[in-house]
Amino acid sequence: MRYEDAYRRSIEEPEAFWAEEARAIHWHTPPQRILDYSNPPFRKWFVGGTTNLCYNAVDRHLETRPDQLALVAVSTETGITRRVTYRELYREVNAFAAALREFGVGRGDRVVIYMPNFAEAVFAILACARIGAIHSVVFGGFAAHNLALRIDDAKPKLLICADAGMRAGKVVRYKPLVDEACAAARSPPPAVLVVRRGLDADLAMQPARDFEYAPLRAKHANARVPVAWLESNEPSYLLYTSGTTGKPKGVQRDVGGYAVAMALSMRTVFDVGAGQTMFTTSDIGWAVGHSYNVYGPLIVGATSLLYEGLPTHPDPGVWWRLCAQYGVRSMFSSPTAIRVLKKQDPAWLKKHDLSALKWLFLAGEPLDEPTARWISEGIGKPVIDNYWQTETGWPVLTLLPGLDLKPQKFGSPGLPNLGYRMRVVNEVTGADAAADEKGVLTIVPPLPPGCLSTIWGDDARFLKGYFGHFRELLYSSLDWAIRDADGYYFILGRTDDVINVAGHRLGTREIEEAVATHGAVAEAAVIGVADELKGQVPVVFATLKDASAGASARRAAAEGMLERVVAMLGAVARPARIYVVDALPKTRSGKLLRRSLAALAQHADPGDLSTLDDPNALEEIKRALARGPEWGG
Repeated sequence: MRYEDAYRRSIEEPEAFWAEEARAIHWHTPPQRILDYSNPPFRKWFVGGTTNLCYNAVDRHLETRPDQLALVAVSTETGITRRVTYRELYREVNAFAAALREFGVGRGDRVVIYMPNFAEAVFAILACARIGAIHSVVFGGFAAHNLALRIDDAKPKLLICADAGMRAGKVVRYKPLVDEACAAARSPPPAVLVVRRGLDADLAMQPARDFEYAPLRAKHANARVPVAWLESNEPSYLLYTSGTTGKPKGVQRDVGGYAVAMALSMRTVFDVGAGQTMFTTSDIGWAVGHSYNVYGPLIVGATSLLYEGLPTHPDPGVWWRLCAQYGVRSMFSSPTAIRVLKKQDPAWLKKHDLSALKWLFLAGEPLDEPTARWISEGIGKPVIDNYWQTETGWPVLTLLPGLDLKPQKFGSPGLPNLGYRMRVVNEVTGADAAADEKGVLTIVPPLPPGCLSTIWGDDARFLKGYFGHFRELLYSSLDWAIRDADGYYFILGRTDDVINVAGHRLGTREIEEAVATHGAVAEAAVIGVADELKGQVPVVFATLKDASAGASARRAAAEGMLERVVAMLGAVARPARIYVVDALPKTRSGKLLRRSLAALAQHADPGDLSTLDDPNALEEIKRALARGPEWGG
């Protein structure tokens, strides 16, 4: 089917379109009504239908593919690889579900999961879904304070954690962080279930509160736990994302709509079906990990490759070796991860047989053209950009290689996905922006299936935060964008990542794109700092492909970056200072900590750095600021 026809039907006849797509999943009770939009912007999809995410991800595949691999969990940190068939997954999930029931966990109860990327984390997630409990996965290694905030908001009946994780060969002890968070929380869970990996020799257990999973797993090895059939719009999970007020927002996802969206996106976007393999490099604590490490691949009967480790260990070819070994069809990663590989010998891209690999998908931040071209040419595969948010749960803007692949435009994540009615509007008037005119990216409600239902326990925050920005009822992405004459969208950065230089509004992303076109640059981050004359000025921090470059080469590169910015964006975007550094501060998920950079540049508190991947990167920025820029004063 042509993209244009499918998209038009999804927008003009949404109920008929989604009724057809709903057939891709199992319904215990068929939906009585496809869409209830009687209370805008709140909407309900597949009203009256009952289903279960665990049943769709596990049970329904037992007849047709019981001995096919469902999950391959690879850890280059521990050296352990776990291969789990659908039959084995069913047994493990049932055992875990039986253990949950021992703690009185049932339908509607919240369970916080604080674990790294290993098999038991997936078992725990699916076990919650099986019995109707609402899971909330918190990124493993989050600081105790942040974990406590999420505990107090979710008020879990149980917290599940690993004894520890590993990062770059170093053990990250989770249990002490859990103890600290529980002590700080106003509503700590009455019980903590610990999955011991043998990484923490000093594991301390609190009597009457802490329990080990291993004895419970042995006890319930042959358990068969009934599925809880949930109405389509009941909550399935909470996923917390940062809020502007400092209090994290619990994005609430439904059951039926999410299952349908996963089935559709696996087929049309990621081009993966039953018996095929998908490799997603995300942590399970993020939205991508939920949707495309766990639920999406399993719902369609595919094999999911789960990875714990760095993209460069034991060597920079490890991801491509795994693609070759397991016949990966579609791989999903981030631009930042590819930029890390960009610093390595490109010969690693050619060492393994990638004949089975068809697509590389990149998302999480805007994809610059040099990075996209480098990896596409290096592995000889198409790179598919896509844009979405924690709130949407699946891609908003993308191309659809599984349906009808349209031409790519570097720098653009593509066209509106099926079901998403998009508009770029003027930030003040709310009027539609002209082609190639910058505005705020919005979605016309009702939001399609799979998107957030509300903010957990806070409908008012949902309304104000996402639908309170314009006179007309529109979901604001809080991202700047332009739409070209062909209908392709280009993301320019957050609406709060704007530099106002002498009355000229510049997106930091625009300047970063210009800097990245310089051949010596590996990665760049641009921030705005206060300036007495102009209000704000842009400051650039950049790493070079040649990490051993001397002082003169660094100065020359900085001058070249300046020339590229002026040539592409004009003198108004001219950076005030350019620092060439050895590393940029990032979270363990690969996000650049631009706000921390801005704070350091202005001698302010850099904020919570609990998710910092490499503490040395922060020290490198401090040293660079102390010695002065390679260009500017």
